[in-house]
Amino acid sequence: MTQTVNELWDPTLDADRLRADPEADELLTGAVDLHTHPGPSPFPRRMSIMDAAADAASLGFRALVAKSHHHSMQTDILALEQAGLQDIPVKVYGGVALNHTVGGLNPYAVELALRMGGKVVWFPTIASRAHLEFHAHNHSGFPVAGVPLRENEPISVLDGAGRLNAATRDILDVIAAESGILNCGHLPAAEIDVLIPGALEAGVTRIVISHPDFVLGASPSLIGDWCRKGAFVEHCLAMLVGREPKDRPFDRIADFYRAAGPGRTILSSDLGQKGNPLPVTAYRRMVRVLLDEGVAPADIRSMTGGNAAGLLSI
Repeated sequence: MTQTVNELWDPTLDADRLRADPEADELLTGAVDLHTHPGPSPFPRRMSIMDAAADAASLGFRALVAKSHHHSMQTDILALEQAGLQDIPVKVYGGVALNHTVGGLNPYAVELALRMGGKVVWFPTIASRAHLEFHAHNHSGFPVAGVPLRENEPISVLDGAGRLNAATRDILDVIAAESGILNCGHLPAAEIDVLIPGALEAGVTRIVISHPDFVLGASPSLIGDWCRKGAFVEHCLAMLVGREPKDRPFDRIADFYRAAGPGRTILSSDLGQKGNPLPVTAYRRMVRVLLDEGVAPADIRSMTGGNAAGLLSI
């Protein structure tokens, strides 16, 4: 008889240990985490890029993507390869998030990151209008920089007429030419609704929308519409099975899951922050949740690895 995630989680152990669950662990062989947050970062982090790769390797992961809200991690990754990263059997990729610290909507930064081997371009996250407005009115536990930085001004992908601005169109052309992954970042749903058709028109074929119910304000029906156009929805385990397992965490994403289907759904950790569980812990918890909900093992493999691997072409 299988155990629930709450039964497997042992409060007498530290937050990153669960009792043995071979059924869940076997399904994570070949997993791909498209959204991790290792250091270095102005935000407090509990793991380095090397730590993240080693932890992922301990469960047989195939690849991960290292993300920073403040700089391109692709150069960090390249520097670490000769320091032992290439000896860890997990492929590590980077990318760039288009916030003010890289010049905002900067096609030069996108071109550099992708041509240096990066894979993902995140449109504005901490500098999006939706992010700034949400955090002005909510206490979400989002990290605070440990070094003094200027306040963010909102960055929009739209011009005054509500069309994609010139910088965004330039960036879309670069992403298409380099076969990069476009992540919509923390843009509001109304801007994403303009960005996705523009990206498809530019020839971008790899599009991801992260945590639709956090900051973005995207409904399940809107997610279903975007996924039918070819996008993927990424649910972040940090919000589902974070510090301690919650009762029925699948309920939070159930409507999105039904709208998108397992073939267009990706489960990523969005973890690495100080005080949060390690990514591999969250994956083990979430796979047990999905099994308890009756989700087919083949669909779990797709959401934890196959779909993301296809985007990375690995």
